[in-house]
Amino acid sequence: MLPEERRRYIVELVEEAGGSSVAELAAELDVSKATVRRDLDELESMGHVERSHGGAVPVPSVGAEASYTNKEIQHFEEKRAIGERAVEEIRDEEIVFFDGGTTTLQAAKCAPEERSFVAVTNAPPLTAELLSRASDVKLTGGTMRSKTRTLVGPTAEAFMTQKYFDLAILGTNGIHETVGLTTPNEATANMKSLMIERSQRVVMLADASKFGECSFSRFARIDGIDTLITDDRPPEQLDRALDEAGVTVVEVDVE
Repeated sequence: MLPEERRRYIVELVEEAGGSSVAELAAELDVSKATVRRDLDELESMGHVERSHGGAVPVPSVGAEASYTNKEIQHFEEKRAIGERAVEEIRDEEIVFFDGGTTTLQAAKCAPEERSFVAVTNAPPLTAELLSRASDVKLTGGTMRSKTRTLVGPTAEAFMTQKYFDLAILGTNGIHETVGLTTPNEATANMKSLMIERSQRVVMLADASKFGECSFSRFARIDGIDTLITDDRPPEQLDRALDEAGVTVVEVDVE
């Protein structure tokens, strides 16, 4: 296992357990305690975990939006598998909107070079990947949010109200059977609502950690999307709600 992969796994283990000791992590990863300590020091310096006596605990996030780097390292393999499947939805000559986020970033990295499509996004981090794959790339403009590295606000919203898209590939912070699709920030929610409103087809990317979660701002009901691509079958109530809303659920295999 490469050091980067090992550190991603450490973050997931610490998050899932609510805290782990150096000894537990060393046994799980089959590495020395010294290696784990170095990894934890590195992860703490990057803001991914907090060191505790003899181990590490998750970074406090109650009532707060996680940083982009923290989200990027979490559930990485699941996000990559979801992104790879998502780009199969892109058809030739389509105008495709790529939402910002760490899962949609994986989709941008896998976008097909053999198909001719126009990519539109409000996420500057995605443009480097899309430039080598799309026939043209357009940015919305707007004000950059440091938490999500996306463009929001009046300028971005004005751009959206004048455009139409064949396909939108979106991310979410939470998907709940009654509340719907949510995100922590109101300006981000406004942009996501416009992405859905201005698109013929909407594909939502969400790993299983988003199931049953609710954030501050709702941007759509479940029936606002056409397809959900995920790494696990949703729990019974959510699965039933998706079926009743006519949403196609695509479950990917994670290696």
